[in-house]
Amino acid sequence: MADRRTKPRLSIDLGAEWESAAGKRSARITNLSEGGCYLDSVGDVRRGEIVGFRVLLPDDDWLYLEGEVRHHTAGEGFGVRFVDLNEEQESKLKDLIQRASASETQTGISADLVEE
Repeated sequence: MADRRTKPRLSIDLGAEWESAAGKRSARITNLSEGGCYLDSVGDVRRGEIVGFRVLLPDDDWLYLEGEVRHHTAGEGFGVRFVDLNEEQESKLKDLIQRASASETQTGISADLVEE
């Protein structure tokens, strides 16, 4: 299967929370780009479902995002493509990616560019 991503991805480690009908769930964001991310988390999601989640930023602020589930591996996690980002969300996301790209040793961010 060909990789259809158009934005560079970072391997990253950030805390997150997301909600489903079963309640609030914790997650780790392990892969991030301006277009989407991967959430390591157990929980039931369906391809095409819109999931809202909060990302814990290194400055202890939260960034709320929504994404369409693009793929899911039961018991492991799921990938989302961001939807309907406003200017503030886009700005915070770009800043996070820039900060993570610039410093692999920065406290609270562990990031490596994922080579295709």
